[in-house]
Amino acid sequence: MSEAQFYTHTIRAGSIKENDEQRTRSSFITDNLWRVTGIGLVVVLWQIGVMTDWINPFLMGSPVGIAGEAWRLIQSGQLLNDTIATVYATVVGFLLGSILGSISGLLLWFSRTTARIIDPFMVALNGLPKIALAPMIIIWFGSGMLSKIALAFVATFVVALLSAYQGTHQIDRNLINLMRSMGASRREVFTKVVAPASLPWIISAFRLNIGFALIAEIGGEFISSDRGLGRMIFVAGNLFNLNVVWVGVITLMIVAIVLYVIVSQVEKRLLPWEQGQR
Repeated sequence: MSEAQFYTHTIRAGSIKENDEQRTRSSFITDNLWRVTGIGLVVVLWQIGVMTDWINPFLMGSPVGIAGEAWRLIQSGQLLNDTIATVYATVVGFLLGSILGSISGLLLWFSRTTARIIDPFMVALNGLPKIALAPMIIIWFGSGMLSKIALAFVATFVVALLSAYQGTHQIDRNLINLMRSMGASRREVFTKVVAPASLPWIISAFRLNIGFALIAEIGGEFISSDRGLGRMIFVAGNLFNLNVVWVGVITLMIVAIVLYVIVSQVEKRLLPWEQGQR
């Protein structure tokens, strides 16, 4: 290839990449405009239904009432305090459970015998609704923050462990055999092949665990807690204040979206090649 052809090819590849980025940016803006429009339409129709008595605000709440309660809770500081409590317990439990579970799942690669022995117990614990453990955990750790962290930990640990261990089974055996033929030790095979190749499975578990950690944490707040979004929703539901319930639910959705975006950004840093396959 001549120098002129090389430069032409480079310019053409750069132009294609720039066009792809522009299309992605345009698609992102368009999709979000449609989402905002859809949400706005639902809110407007909802409020019209309340004003025309088609919708009972006592049973469904109303957009104006939700906005009023949200402003009141923001001004009093209750919404911020409850959100911080829920996010803190969720994030700490999520990180501890996901990281320690992933490490444990990867380490099981070293001992297939241990993996076979504990596999039925892990599967049984994974299938168990974690909220069933909440009364015991709250009795053991109290009704404070520690019990909510423990619940989020239990809900995420097993998922991360099973996902990471499953990832070690999906590695091409030829790569491992090649490393061994070159004199690599088991530790070197683990660090150079097994752990990096299992990263997509680990990140997938992190995505799932966002929801699991929130569910477990909110369930614990429902049962016994002195603060948190779950407690706020539970108390408001008992008082039939649907507007406050909606404020709590919407805040939880925002928290889940923010956590999901953070995990997605981490994935882009760790697995940049995966983005082009989506």
